[in-house]
Amino acid sequence: MRFEDYAAEWKDGQRGLAASSVRHLDSLLKHHLLPALESRRMNTFDHKVVDWFIRTMERNGTGLATQANAFDKLKAILLDAHRLGIYDESPLEGVRPPQYDPRRAVIPSPAQLREIRVAGDDVFKLVADLMTGCGMRNGEAAAVNLNNIVADDVYRITEQVNQTTREYSRLKHRKASEYRDVPLPARVRHTIEQYADTHGTTDGYLLRHPADPSRTFPYYAIHNQWRRIKNTGEVEIPKGMVIYGFRHFFASNCLTDNIPITDVAEWMGHRSVGITFKVYRHLMPGSIGRAAKVLNVDLAS
Repeated sequence: MRFEDYAAEWKDGQRGLAASSVRHLDSLLKHHLLPALESRRMNTFDHKVVDWFIRTMERNGTGLATQANAFDKLKAILLDAHRLGIYDESPLEGVRPPQYDPRRAVIPSPAQLREIRVAGDDVFKLVADLMTGCGMRNGEAAAVNLNNIVADDVYRITEQVNQTTREYSRLKHRKASEYRDVPLPARVRHTIEQYADTHGTTDGYLLRHPADPSRTFPYYAIHNQWRRIKNTGEVEIPKGMVIYGFRHFFASNCLTDNIPITDVAEWMGHRSVGITFKVYRHLMPGSIGRAAKVLNVDLAS
């Protein structure tokens, strides 16, 4: 049996998936799993084939989040086949799944950020400020709403633009009614208010589709600007930096200023503080020397 046929039968058995999850699964199958694996016979999968699939995504420049999602779907399909007895041993045995590599986190310096954030248009500046100042994800910045400023220094993140459905949807790792309150630096609030005064809003939303205000903001517009900014070479961008580096800047800024990692994890919307620690541990200032000095005060008294 070919992978394409087995995956189709497996998908038919996933009856509990929400409509948006089905669309996300279809997208992963169409753009990542099937192009690489559709004709492969199911009984030929082993750890080498799975590892080759991961390395193929890396060579193609697939984003780490997409790599992880595609691997998770392949893992679910192959484990299902393993339970049915197609393999004597799991084809996932010994495979190292896609993982965040701290060396990939290229973070701009404050001086570089000052130039980068104004290298594009007002939309680019707004998104850059939301990600660096509030720790928003790409889709959350695309759904920014003037009405979500709940205090002078607090912004309430209630939704995101789902990049698969192109519709407003619940936050990642959250139920539909849940939200996150995040710090709102004065500069970011000023950027939001200035953008609203200059460009107006639609039901409070600042960013909409440039060709059709009735549609959500297409995030590829930011990626297109990012490519143009990098290609011009007019501002200093650290080698290897991607747009997600804006969000990395937020985490780095918080942790190096000794803001508790539990707060940072909540603001960034991570599923658990363990994820924040795993990703950003290398950004946290060393505490053992500071602890020794603090403890010595009481011991010496």
